[in-house]
Amino acid sequence: MTTMENDIKEAPNFSDDSYPVNTLKAEVQDQNEVFKRGDGQVDFRTDSWIRASVIFLKKPLTWLLSDPVIFATGVLSIPSLMYDLGALPGSLNVIGWTLLNTYCAILQGNFRNAYPSCHSIADMAQVVGGPILKEVVGFLFTIGYVIVAASGIIGVSTALNALSLYAICTVWFSFIATMVIAACASVRKFSHIGWLTWVGFASVYIAVFIIVIGVTTRDRPAAAPQTGDFDLGYNVIGSPSFTTGITAAATIFVSSSATSAFLPVISEMRKPKDYPKAVYLSMSLVTASYLTFSLVIYAWCGKWIASPSLGSAGPTVKRVAYGIALPGLIISGCLYVHVAAKYLFVRILRTSRHLQANTAVHWGTWLSCTIGVAAISFILACAIPIFTYVLALVGALCFAPLAISLPGWLWLYTHADYWKGSLLRKLIYGFHVFLLFLGAFIAVGGTYGVVVQINEAYRDGQIPSAFSCTDNSGSS
Repeated sequence: MTTMENDIKEAPNFSDDSYPVNTLKAEVQDQNEVFKRGDGQVDFRTDSWIRASVIFLKKPLTWLLSDPVIFATGVLSIPSLMYDLGALPGSLNVIGWTLLNTYCAILQGNFRNAYPSCHSIADMAQVVGGPILKEVVGFLFTIGYVIVAASGIIGVSTALNALSLYAICTVWFSFIATMVIAACASVRKFSHIGWLTWVGFASVYIAVFIIVIGVTTRDRPAAAPQTGDFDLGYNVIGSPSFTTGITAAATIFVSSSATSAFLPVISEMRKPKDYPKAVYLSMSLVTASYLTFSLVIYAWCGKWIASPSLGSAGPTVKRVAYGIALPGLIISGCLYVHVAAKYLFVRILRTSRHLQANTAVHWGTWLSCTIGVAAISFILACAIPIFTYVLALVGALCFAPLAISLPGWLWLYTHADYWKGSLLRKLIYGFHVFLLFLGAFIAVGGTYGVVVQINEAYRDGQIPSAFSCTDNSGSS
């Protein structure tokens, strides 16, 4: 009987509210963990919950710069989406999606700690849906982080373009970005790149703060006409088309939806039960930052916001901001590649002694995973070089099922008797059924919306052709 089968057999019955997840005996928990502690083995379980929270932060921070494991992506993309939706609907989207993603992250963590042999969201899918669902979810997870890594490459290449005043073709900058990101991602343990996450988070946060200050010191937005009257384009409530609205909603959603990437980090925490602390800390800071930064930038720039938003305060401030943010953009891309590669690595070597042994097979497999993921991300970054479209695509196609529908299914699996309980329990059960359909709606509607907008971008010349020498805003 395999470790996961033992987990399924011996897991607690969550329908009994008197049995909290964190009462699992420590020795049983450790026995079933993916990475075990022992002589002669590489000890992967070295992360504290504070370090884990910073790793989580680097997944949502994407809105600022252009890549989602969280903060960098959201901060770079959300301000420009406020124009499409309006300040009020945009704010409600930020609050609503981050709250929902936080709740779904806790659902996933609780389930994972009940089944400690689950290293990834795909392992959890096998528990509730068998091997076929595991393959589907594993594919979506891998493709999702490959696409997200592409957004990281776009962010780094955009920064290099800004700093060099477009000295060489953007494709070459993308190639350089890919090489740097792949090299950083090849470090095996999250703990060994933990200190880099602090540097990355600080650099992105400071860069966005500089842009916030920069836009508020100008008489008019840098991209607006500098003489005569102009339309700021600030709307409390916008009037987007369906495709524009669903694309904007999917992009805001994805800025905090990388919760499935939290799960491999749990396997490398010293105390996996501390996972909720890391989630609440990181998501609280992400929500407050997304909301305040995006509203300030939108209020001062209106429809003249750049995407990514670091270009909104004029060329000089733009170069300063990108110079400071460059480490954070590189580290974000590094984390995305690392997460996808780690999933493939564990999947390939899980039943082999090479998983935790310093052998040629171990290193060959690991480096093949990191380089392969980075190479595919490079191709995608050159094919769809517009940041917000990349984020919307990954949010709709991959993260909606992973971050909304599947967590709802996990809860239903462990609380099946709620449907037969009181009215309140039936309502709670119904809410988690709703999560299944909400994820499906965002997946279908969001993918349709972003595909339409990508086609329009090619038709209108925003994207002249794949592998052309343009930056991600479409300028030469």
